[in-house]
Amino acid sequence: MINGISIESFIAGFAYGGTTVLVGQPLETLKTLTQVSTTTSPNMLTTAKQLYSTSGIRGFYRGGTPLLLGGGLMRSAQFGFYQSVLPVLDDKFGKRDPQTYWLGCVNPHVVAAGWAGGIGRGLVEGPFEMVKVRRQIVSDWKFADVTKGFGVTVFRNSFLFSSFVIYMDVLKQQLARYDMTLSPFFTAGICSNLAWLTVWPFDVVKTKKQSGKFEGRSVMWLLRDTVRTGDMYRGLSVGLVRSFFANGISMEVYTRVEKELKIVFNDR
Repeated sequence: MINGISIESFIAGFAYGGTTVLVGQPLETLKTLTQVSTTTSPNMLTTAKQLYSTSGIRGFYRGGTPLLLGGGLMRSAQFGFYQSVLPVLDDKFGKRDPQTYWLGCVNPHVVAAGWAGGIGRGLVEGPFEMVKVRRQIVSDWKFADVTKGFGVTVFRNSFLFSSFVIYMDVLKQQLARYDMTLSPFFTAGICSNLAWLTVWPFDVVKTKKQSGKFEGRSVMWLLRDTVRTGDMYRGLSVGLVRSFFANGISMEVYTRVEKELKIVFNDR
């Protein structure tokens, strides 16, 4: 940490983001295609077969280039902001006594720092995510479109990342009670899936907004329509498979990189 900024977390977060894209992009593409499909009940295997028949293996990595760069930057922002804000809150207001946690297990400082990390991620991710979605569904776009879905992306990410770190912190508390541990892979895989379950309807709305297929429709209209049509959890199965493995592997990378960087910075 340099001048209160967790440099190692920003760098390790970049490694996390790059790993997530490399591992999870094929399933991410299937998730996007499922969410914007006009089919009543799109099937993951059917979608995969159609994509392979029309585009081959390369089709599964459509939109990967902007997300590879954006993924590194946005994960750098989310972890860097989180790890920088959390100690500031602890120093300014004092570490919270577990007896004062919300619901007996939720640390308010973790919630606030998680929101800061989610906002930081959303500010970076919005334009890259829009380009990724358009590339995945093979839809034209112009530069003026990069802000489409920006607001709902920031909102989704604030809930997503704050949920993720809350679940991580609660899981850590429960494991400590029984003197147990979990590897970074399983910890991140489980908590990321719980976080996505918490915010999935907003992800469906975000994807629809950025797809360009619902021009003139507001976010609130899309949300109501998503509820009305029963699409709130469309694409969830493929999304959770992607989330578990991509985030689990990425957390292993993040933990190793952050550990090595802390040694390097402390030796200076």
